Amino acid sequence: MRLAGNTVLITGGSSGIGYAMAEAFLAAGSTVVICARGERRLSDAQHRHPNLHTRVCDVADREARQALAAFVADRFPQLNVLVNNAGVQRDIDLTHGVEELLAGDNEIRVNLEAPILLSALLIPLLGRNPQPALINVSSGLGFVPMATMPVYCASKAGMHAFSMAMRVQLGKLGMKVFEIVPPMVDTALNPVGRAKRGSVKAGLGAREFVAAVMRGLENDVPEIGYGMTAGYAQASRAELDRRFAEMNARF
Repeated sequence: MRLAGNTVLITGGSSGIGYAMAEAFLAAGSTVVICARGERRLSDAQHRHPNLHTRVCDVADREARQALAAFVADRFPQLNVLVNNAGVQRDIDLTHGVEELLAGDNEIRVNLEAPILLSALLIPLLGRNPQPALINVSSGLGFVPMATMPVYCASKAGMHAFSMAMRVQLGKLGMKVFEIVPPMVDTALNPVGRAKRGSVKAGLGAREFVAAVMRGLENDVPEIGYGMTAGYAQASRAELDRRFAEMNARF
């Protein structure tokens, strides 16, 4: 896909991978709109990049999601790229019952339901514009789950399946569908869980990862991994099972 001349909406775009993608698309010469739940981070991002457009939105909220779609259709009718990046990650131990599951953000709603519904709202608009693309951020944990975060892994496996299906459906409309498969990246995702595992730092910054992602997009690579996730899409079941056993040996 081309990197310049797009109009791009990035959910969860005020920090981490989403923010790094916003910077990269801006640098390439695209118009970029980001949304996130926190107004302060959005304001800080716009202060650093005055050409960046922002919108406060919790994409897991039905009314807020619909308002976002209406806002984009009105203000940015040339939208041709949607990046479903917003997500949450939690360590949940279901052997303790349902309390932990219900005590925080709903990962299925945020990570899977919201991007599916937002895509459905915006695909007609994307399809009316030149060179449309849908970009979904999944995770290496959607291919090789970690037992300490079962719901997150399930939601990202769902995003992988959704991306595969949409690649076939939307291909008929000339729309490209990309899946970004991050390894662990140094972001603010699940700091409590990372601290418990003693893996606060991954040694991979969001900008470094996104630089590789942008090269993949430019070269029309449908599933873009990096480092340990680079080969997940082509890995055999035996290889994925081996990695699963290694990852969860401590559990």
